[in-house]
Amino acid sequence: MHILISNDDGYLAPGLLALVKAIRPLGKITVIAPEQNHSGASNSLTLSRPLSIHRVAGGERDGFIFINGTPTDCVHIAMTGFLDEKPDLVVSGINQGENMGEDVLYSGTVAAAVEGVMFGVPGIAFSQIDRGWARIDDAAKAAHDIVAQMIAKPLSKEEGNATLLNVNIPNRPYADLNRWRVTRLGNRHHSQPVVVQQNPRGESIYWIGAAGDAKDSSSGTDFHAIDEGCISITPMQLDLTHHARLAAMRANGWDRG
Repeated sequence: MHILISNDDGYLAPGLLALVKAIRPLGKITVIAPEQNHSGASNSLTLSRPLSIHRVAGGERDGFIFINGTPTDCVHIAMTGFLDEKPDLVVSGINQGENMGEDVLYSGTVAAAVEGVMFGVPGIAFSQIDRGWARIDDAAKAAHDIVAQMIAKPLSKEEGNATLLNVNIPNRPYADLNRWRVTRLGNRHHSQPVVVQQNPRGESIYWIGAAGDAKDSSSGTDFHAIDEGCISITPMQLDLTHHARLAAMRANGWDRG
């Protein structure tokens, strides 16, 4: 079992190191992560400049590979020639902060797992709910258990698509992380307003506002599972086509020619 590990918080992030230590017993590990934090990078690829690859020598991150690019860059390069063999599984995280509901559309953590799936390799994205890395080793132990479950009982491909899981883990002791819930994505209210400030030259600068609070946190959602103190595991897919609307548009004459 060859496991490729990446993240979006950068190769120095405590969540990445904890994850690597926890799942190292499960197989051969290759770590390819961004040089710097790329939270919110989503599935972006760096096309405007060349990328550089470096390997850490010595210390507890010995052998980690880092790239001056995005999480998607890291997995894409691994899949398209950098590695001699394609990995069996892509694991991303552990992210500092939750990725629930619409967060998955912005998340670099999720994007790294998505990139593996685009190349036919199953992907799991791990995030910890609260920022600050509290209980990160406990979260990593729980991630180990989920990866071990994936290896022991792999989910079959549906219509040729590899499995994609988005996992959110509460900041709790490991003894409290034995309850898992398979969930759907909830959704949020709109983001908070943009924050306007002045730079030293008197020009306006803008900070993206905080994510909105949960709007749909009903039973069965990722938000509800986390509110109940459970780990949320959401199976996802890459097909963004609105199939019901597709049929309705055809029925209403949108097809021409």
